[in-house]
Amino acid sequence: MDDFDNPRDGAGRSKDETTNQAPPSSDESPASETPPPSREPEASDGSRSIEDMLLEFDQQEGLIRDRSLLDPNHIVEEDRIVGRDEQLQEVTKMLRVALGDNRPPNLFLYGPSGTGKSLITKAVCKNISQICETRDIQFGTIEVNCQDLDTLGVAVYELASRAADEADVAVEVPKHGVATKEKWDELYRIVNENFDSAVFVLDELDMLVGRRDKQEPAFSRLLYQLSRAGANNELTAYVSVVAISNDTKMMESVGSRALSSFTPEDVHFDDYDANQLQSILRRRRDAFYEDVLEEDVIPLAAAFAAQTHGDARKAIDLMRVAGELAEREGDEHVREEHVREAQDKVEKNRVLEVVRGISTQKKLCLYATAAVAAETDDECARSTTGYRVYQYLTDVIDADQYHQETYVNKMKEMTTYSLVDFERRSHGPSSGMFLEFQFGERPETILETLREDSRIEMVSTSEVTSVVKAQVRNET
Repeated sequence: MDDFDNPRDGAGRSKDETTNQAPPSSDESPASETPPPSREPEASDGSRSIEDMLLEFDQQEGLIRDRSLLDPNHIVEEDRIVGRDEQLQEVTKMLRVALGDNRPPNLFLYGPSGTGKSLITKAVCKNISQICETRDIQFGTIEVNCQDLDTLGVAVYELASRAADEADVAVEVPKHGVATKEKWDELYRIVNENFDSAVFVLDELDMLVGRRDKQEPAFSRLLYQLSRAGANNELTAYVSVVAISNDTKMMESVGSRALSSFTPEDVHFDDYDANQLQSILRRRRDAFYEDVLEEDVIPLAAAFAAQTHGDARKAIDLMRVAGELAEREGDEHVREEHVREAQDKVEKNRVLEVVRGISTQKKLCLYATAAVAAETDDECARSTTGYRVYQYLTDVIDADQYHQETYVNKMKEMTTYSLVDFERRSHGPSSGMFLEFQFGERPETILETLREDSRIEMVSTSEVTSVVKAQVRNET
């Protein structure tokens, strides 16, 4: 209900508020079919039924014509793929072997988030599938995102489930209560019975760490098992594995056995620059009706995305959110101010999603460090200064206070959420060594989000600022 000027409903008003009001407009239906004679009609700017509001919104002429083009995960036509000619050619050349009913090589696609790794893999596999269909070759793309998979057993079941969906058959083992070996056997059965060749696409594979008591991470064991299955005759179909990761050093954590059997072809994806991001957005501007986007919208959305590692997903998402904001406000055009509002909203939503799940101690560490970064010209924070502000915060709210080493370790853990990065620095012989933290989002956004925590909210922001400024002055 936040999108309406007056979200209060009739039940929330006193009788005095509902008297002496103008009658509703003719297109509004009364609250009931037989209202009491003594009751005055509701005001035109008062509460309306949910149905009325939904129907009114449904009848409005929207600004977005094709929302699928504003979905970063949507598989687009080849002519909409921009700035990735070399990578597109490499992936196509290596996976095209499947057209001849042969086994394609394994691939390792790596580079920052939102640089086209998943997009190109899906586009190539979609085209291979279409051609294979005309040649009576049963080709399947079995894709999983490993971000939310916590164990090897869960990952194997998810692969079996996706393979079953691709083949339009049922999985015949339960998700829980059986050994991982049974899940592997079910995966092999589904693939062998339904496909001549298949590509396993393991997106964000580095996130599949698994149990800490194992000698090697779960993604290493998954790669080993999949790449060895053909040699062991467990898989009769030709199978290729495409591992996708934002972590350029992921392969260093793969065990020697898995590495020798996986032996992938590497394809590197670098950041998009602002011009490439503009080209990507211009090829999706037909998601909107003609003449809806003002001229400065695309350059601004591209510039915002270029600031955060050239992430095309973020650029596309900014366009979508800006368009939705303009629609809700009843505007006829998407303007620069909608993009700026979308930027604030997307940043805050992302940060909020991360910080909701972290402990109070991590929140305090993050808040202290962001407060320092917000007061520096380069938006960076020394670990020594951040720790002193952290000490102040724990004193104010009477929380446990950790040693500086623990504070630093908790901040290092925050790098896994892509909120912060760090470098080891020294500002001369007298300053000693320290870590310098840099934020991927605006420190103000992080501070604003963290203040939604009731314990942090009780701390005076002006006092924190005063403490930070004093500590920053002591750095020099």
